[in-house]
Amino acid sequence: MISLDEAVTARLESHGERFEVLVDPDAALAIKRGEFEGELEDVIAAEDVFEDASRGDRPAESALEEVFGTTDPMAIIPEVIERGEIQITADQRREMQEQKRRQLITKITRNAVNPQMDDAPHPPERIERALEEAGFKVDPMEPVENQIDDALDALRPVIPIRFDEVVMAVRLPAEFAGSGQARIRQFGDLEREEWQNDGSWVGVVRFPAGLQNDFFDLANEVSSGEADTRVVKDEDDLNTR
Repeated sequence: MISLDEAVTARLESHGERFEVLVDPDAALAIKRGEFEGELEDVIAAEDVFEDASRGDRPAESALEEVFGTTDPMAIIPEVIERGEIQITADQRREMQEQKRRQLITKITRNAVNPQMDDAPHPPERIERALEEAGFKVDPMEPVENQIDDALDALRPVIPIRFDEVVMAVRLPAEFAGSGQARIRQFGDLEREEWQNDGSWVGVVRFPAGLQNDFFDLANEVSSGEADTRVVKDEDDLNTR
């Protein structure tokens, strides 16, 4: 379950009665779109249906039976969300907007590069400033993934930016290969690997281009600075050396 502070109210008025449930705002939107795949227990603040959630008042069981055909809260809650309206306060809206803004900046930073600077990643601060300069407003009621394209359209007149992936080859010396390769392979999609005769390990990893600096830091960390890394430009370059 979630805390009351995290929850918003979904309200349905029907047959002269009002029904309210307390739910995570993102989950409520996913349920309304038919896209929710999690466990309902994890995204609600109470396994209960209220007439007035702020006072804790509950509707009569007869009203529940008349409108929903059941008194089971876990069967009623999704229906209230799907058929009703999501109520949020001004403070909740601001908090949701700020949370979505941070998530959007993180998502763009992880995946975007500067094509005018040899595809170097954009720092989060640059993305944040550019979004402000572009006047882009994050919609607190829309999933972050659905806002990325609009955000990129707003950013392109302000900064050079492109979403991309990078393929990186890394060689770990034998003394670091055992434990180091386990962490490297978790960083992205391991496209190929090879153990060399000298005990060293070579891996080719694909990951969002904005994470290049993080990858270099990891490779240096697991090898005490002894790792060799290079960007793989094309298929011919995939042959490890």
